[in-house]
Amino acid sequence: MKAKDVKPPMGNDVRLSILRINKPEDRQRVTDDAPLTESSPPPADPAPPPEPAAPESLPSFTPRSVDDVDFDEAAFQSALEGSAGIGAKGEEVHGTVIGLESDGVYVDIGGKAPGWLPRQECGLGAVTDLAERFPPGKQLKVLVTGEQNAEGMVTVSCRAVMVRESWATVTRLAQEAAVVQTLITGFNRGGCTCQVEGLRGFIPRSQLVDGDNHSALVGKTVGVTVLEVNPRDAKLVLSEKQASRARRFAELKVGDLVTGRISGLRRFGCFVDLGPISGLLHQRSISAGHVGELREAFTVGETVSALVTDVDAARGRIALNTALLENLPGEMLMAKADVMGQAEQRAERARAVLFQERQRDREPPALDPVSPTSAPVANSGQDPAFSPPAPSPRPPAPTVLVPPTRPGAPLPGDDSSA
Repeated sequence: MKAKDVKPPMGNDVRLSILRINKPEDRQRVTDDAPLTESSPPPADPAPPPEPAAPESLPSFTPRSVDDVDFDEAAFQSALEGSAGIGAKGEEVHGTVIGLESDGVYVDIGGKAPGWLPRQECGLGAVTDLAERFPPGKQLKVLVTGEQNAEGMVTVSCRAVMVRESWATVTRLAQEAAVVQTLITGFNRGGCTCQVEGLRGFIPRSQLVDGDNHSALVGKTVGVTVLEVNPRDAKLVLSEKQASRARRFAELKVGDLVTGRISGLRRFGCFVDLGPISGLLHQRSISAGHVGELREAFTVGETVSALVTDVDAARGRIALNTALLENLPGEMLMAKADVMGQAEQRAERARAVLFQERQRDREPPALDPVSPTSAPVANSGQDPAFSPPAPSPRPPAPTVLVPPTRPGAPLPGDDSSA
């Protein structure tokens, strides 16, 4: 291309180039029909924004201290108590029956809205007739079990209160080792089920008197004692055997003549099975004579009659004695059959001897008849010559014949050995 072929830029092209370089706020809008000239006036400055109107004058404010405020603390506390909610969850409240529905009861508990008592929470068992069980105006003690709903009503329960009271009752029965009567309602492989104070209880087979035939006990009433109470786990374990032992202990008293079977021989004595309980016949209580070996006197399984000399229900111990049934020392070793055969006749005399021994043990020791003031006291500084005279001795008491206290010895006038 030759230099003469290059055309100089036209006026419009220069104008467009200048417009591209100028800033948008400084350039002037032009068109192809209005050429840019040096005499064109510069763009005018934009008008300043109008000044904001002055704000209206505010009212004057005078600060006040707390002491200037009329505040009544008593009224404030009264307002708080009046607005406090009634019937928080887990709280026991008293209420009044005000209405009935087919599926529950309305109870006025003093709040803005009544409490709702569902049918299944009306008692421990099934309630068939709500109108008869909850007449209008009846006073109830209920436990709040649900939060307020949109209408301000809470859910309450009579059953929860009864369950709490029942667990408290069975806990007290366990502490007192009391015997309660219960109805056997069912059985399984491990034992029998029953109801105590509305709570479900369980009697293991090992705690049943007739554990081998426990299925036949359904529908029968038995006496039981509480072995274990755990309200948190709803666990209630009972025992019929322990109740039988407690009942047997209550029946026994000192001086009774009992008959049982020798269940075991030990070095210190032998155990006698008396049914649900066992008594101990100590070696010293077998005979007034010398007993070398227990096998010389008894064998396991042999039946023996003995006198009860002590009953300790708290420790579960019963002391027995056969030496008191002897007429002569060692008779239990030489003529045991005669002693056992005449046990009923000899028991009356044996009780008299036993009670005399117990009475003598309870009497306090006799005081020394010599006055303590008749002798000088060491380091007292008192002259024996000026000691008060000793009191005159009392006349001797009349002689009283006391029966011999040796176990098995006959009393005066006793002809039972004849």
